[in-house]
Amino acid sequence: MKKLLLTCMMIVLVAALAACGGKDKKDSADEKSLILGATAGPYSEMLKKAIIPGLEEKGYKVELKEFSDYIQPNQALNNGEIDANLFQNTTYLDNVVKENNFELSRLIIVPTAPMGIFSNTFKSIDEIKDGSQITLPNDPVNAARALIVLQDEGLIEFDPNIELLKASEKDITVNEKNLKFVPIESGQLPRSVESTDLAAVPGNFALSAGMDLLDALALENMPDQYRNVVAVKTENLEKQFAKDIIEIVESEQFEKVIDEEFKGFGKPEWMQ
Repeated sequence: MKKLLLTCMMIVLVAALAACGGKDKKDSADEKSLILGATAGPYSEMLKKAIIPGLEEKGYKVELKEFSDYIQPNQALNNGEIDANLFQNTTYLDNVVKENNFELSRLIIVPTAPMGIFSNTFKSIDEIKDGSQITLPNDPVNAARALIVLQDEGLIEFDPNIELLKASEKDITVNEKNLKFVPIESGQLPRSVESTDLAAVPGNFALSAGMDLLDALALENMPDQYRNVVAVKTENLEKQFAKDIIEIVESEQFEKVIDEEFKGFGKPEWMQ
């Protein structure tokens, strides 16, 4: 009985060790398999052309998952369905984390398509006539961005005591051209160029509509908190794949691809 019991214990021990060994091997393989998420459009293309090739050179097997809205990418990241995503700016990410108690963090800021002032009526800012109508985003954050571009171009002035990133039409103190502001849904802004004098179009919507950022009368000098970021689960910030993504984004090859394939994208401060 003792020999039989000893034999059984040995079999169980060997099986357990084999299982542990198999698990370690699987985990090791999983560390070289990544799923990256993005909304369809320029940032999905940035992953394809500027980040995934670098990861593959480092031995990773990478799958790209595209999403059709701005809700699912963070849910998938928080649930562990994907390893990183690229589609949102820091301000949006911070709000999502706060509202949903997600454990997500910014990994690195990337070049981002800026908002542009587009027009089929005027060829330059200097040509803008008195009483011109401009469409702009109807959400507060992007509306503030649009108004800041107009101030940077000398078309309006704000109360100097306001928090600029929360600026609204009511904070305008000088409007010498008597611009008429028409807030509309951001997705409709590219089409509005055909029916109005000016349109303030966020870069991602402009590109999705086939517009050329370099055709804009003016491009936004975007603060870093409005630039898009690669995000990961907070617990993965120090993982090797996260460090490798940072290394790739900070490389000369990455910047070369941005300069060649993503013309008009504004670069974050760390790249200046």
